[in-house]
Amino acid sequence: MWQPLIRVLCGVARALRSRPGGFTAVAASFFALSVLLPPALLSLVRKPFDYFAFNAWLPELPHYLLQSDAPLRRKLEFIPNLAIFWFSADSPYGGVDWGFAVTVGDLLRFLCLSVLFGAYFTLLVFQRDRAPGQGAIAKFGRGGGVSGALASVLGISTGGCTVMGCGAPVIPVVGLAFSGLSSGALVLLAQLSRVATAVVFVAVTAGVAYLGWQAGRRQLNGGRT
Repeated sequence: MWQPLIRVLCGVARALRSRPGGFTAVAASFFALSVLLPPALLSLVRKPFDYFAFNAWLPELPHYLLQSDAPLRRKLEFIPNLAIFWFSADSPYGGVDWGFAVTVGDLLRFLCLSVLFGAYFTLLVFQRDRAPGQGAIAKFGRGGGVSGALASVLGISTGGCTVMGCGAPVIPVVGLAFSGLSSGALVLLAQLSRVATAVVFVAVTAGVAYLGWQAGRRQLNGGRT
């Protein structure tokens, strides 16, 4: 029962040990893009951001977690939605034109996907170098991985974009890039964003598992392919 999982983990560990620098570079790049590219895109297509801030309440978080008068359920519901920092642009007509807030839940999602994409591309390169004849497969896999990464970062599955005063709490970056959308369209984009996030996560996890299975075959066979 555990042998397939062990084989996958051995393959992933083997690829990461062979190219730790490549894994770190891809994971760090994806994380940086997840945080910085959405506000950069919104600044280009809507209005340059003019405000950035960390949540001033964050130093009180340890005290809130340790206090006994707040129910555990309330804490578990509150923490994922706690904003850590945000970008925003003021509207010339008053209020906020757009805002991009990163919550605790968003940050964990960014970290998780960064690790998955880092492992995915590291395994692709590891498999390509070990089996040069599979270069076409590796090239296709890289293309699919890049498409998934861009979809996640640029708005199909990005859920950290908070629109202030528009009637929809969280929608993708692509939705924010277009002004004048109806509240129904914004709600639909929010729902599609959640589905797309799950699809990207499952697809990349499946890719890592498959490539890890392939990379772990030789190791478990004592060095035989």
